[in-house]
Amino acid sequence: MIKSYKTTNRRQFLKSLGLAATAFPFAVGCAFARRSFNARKKLRNVIFILSDDHRYDFMGFLNKPKFLETPNMDRMAREGAYIKNATVSTALCSPSRASILTGQFAHRHGVVDNNTRVPAGTRFFPQDLQKAGWQTAFMGKWHMGHASDEPRPGFNKWVSFKGQGVYSNPTFNVDGKQVKRQGHVSDLLTDYALDWLKNDREQDKPFFLYLSHKAVHAMFEPAQRHHGKYDDVKLEYPKSMANTEENYKGKPQWVKEQRNSWHGVDHMYHGQMDFDTFYRRYCETLLSVDESIGRVIKYLESNNLAEDTLVMYMGDNGFVFGEHGLIDKRHMYEESMRVPFLAWCPGMIKSGSVVEELIQNIDIAPTVMDIAGLKIPERMDGQPFLPVLQGKKIPWRDAAFYEYYWERNFPHTPTTHGVRTNRYKYIHYHGIWDIDELYDLKNDPDEMTNLIDSPEHQDLITQLNSRMFEWLEKSDGMLIPLRRDQGFRAIERNPEKIRK
Repeated sequence: MIKSYKTTNRRQFLKSLGLAATAFPFAVGCAFARRSFNARKKLRNVIFILSDDHRYDFMGFLNKPKFLETPNMDRMAREGAYIKNATVSTALCSPSRASILTGQFAHRHGVVDNNTRVPAGTRFFPQDLQKAGWQTAFMGKWHMGHASDEPRPGFNKWVSFKGQGVYSNPTFNVDGKQVKRQGHVSDLLTDYALDWLKNDREQDKPFFLYLSHKAVHAMFEPAQRHHGKYDDVKLEYPKSMANTEENYKGKPQWVKEQRNSWHGVDHMYHGQMDFDTFYRRYCETLLSVDESIGRVIKYLESNNLAEDTLVMYMGDNGFVFGEHGLIDKRHMYEESMRVPFLAWCPGMIKSGSVVEELIQNIDIAPTVMDIAGLKIPERMDGQPFLPVLQGKKIPWRDAAFYEYYWERNFPHTPTTHGVRTNRYKYIHYHGIWDIDELYDLKNDPDEMTNLIDSPEHQDLITQLNSRMFEWLEKSDGMLIPLRRDQGFRAIERNPEKIRK
């Protein structure tokens, strides 16, 4: 267990910066999470819906983009809670998904890239739910161990597919048997989920359903009914997308170089799709995820389960659409690190709640354990946020930590560690001759002005750097993981852009 490292000077320093009303560091949060907050009389079911690569601000009620329609996500926010500052500890599919299921940082659970299998002996929180008598089901994208789709421990019902899967006419592994289906994958996964809720679970037991969508992972393929819906809408490009001296002033050199790569706007996916089509198809593909949420909620309401079931919706990481000349995720900029997060449970969550606290993907596991009335295991790094959803004031972290490890497959983004408070973000790079970054998110939400050389911010930089290394030291994160070379390497540059 990580120990507290509070000091009087640190408290005074954070107070002067306005980082937190009470300076509870990450370490205190972890220690506090060892016990359950669950003091209610009523046991609630949990449905956790996960999407892939859905960025935090692409929901209708946030009005960005202005044409996007997500009525069911909007309803969850209107009738439940919008977790405004939700982030992931690693903005990459497999590490994030492993963090959700284990409650651990990537350097602890070991799934640090999209190729690594889950280490033997890893325990997922649904195994604890099963042991306590819960019915559990997994539907959808697993993507840890890459191509494997075999049933994993912790689930009474298993429906998945190999690797990234396909959008149309997929083949599923249903409890160990290969089943070919016709239709769009988002619709089919929702069909399986509703069928399990209606017909396949033991009705007298509490349940946990994990509905894990493929959408909206590239290359985007909307359901046929949505294809072309946004063909004629006007797109708004981020200011930082332009290749100008102003946009790259104070930015690390690797950021500018990445724009002419697989993950950059000048050679995105090696020219497989133009930016405007890419953007529009992403928004159209998201619509089937929104409809899936609506179908699940409708079932709960029609079967008198709404007040007995907490529904959470989250993205596994964000996605960048042109900011700083980039696409995709992996780095620590807001559009990559932040995720959409909504929670809905009539009678438990006050309608229209907006949660400001820093919630991370490592908090899902201990929160579901808390809802089940189970003790939070020592192995988990996260902490239960059920009281936060209910509007209660409890000691909470004042900083979220981040890590990403360089991949040989996609060598454009360096190994990254960092810390994000409600106001500041410090980004530290490893293994490259370049500069680090500091942003004032209150005054510079688009992360355009790097304060790393600002004289008046040097004490803050020292403080955040120290906190970052204390976190790594006390959570056994000081070793950079090394993995065997395998798979495709995205190393091509656009020669036309190089000549310019």
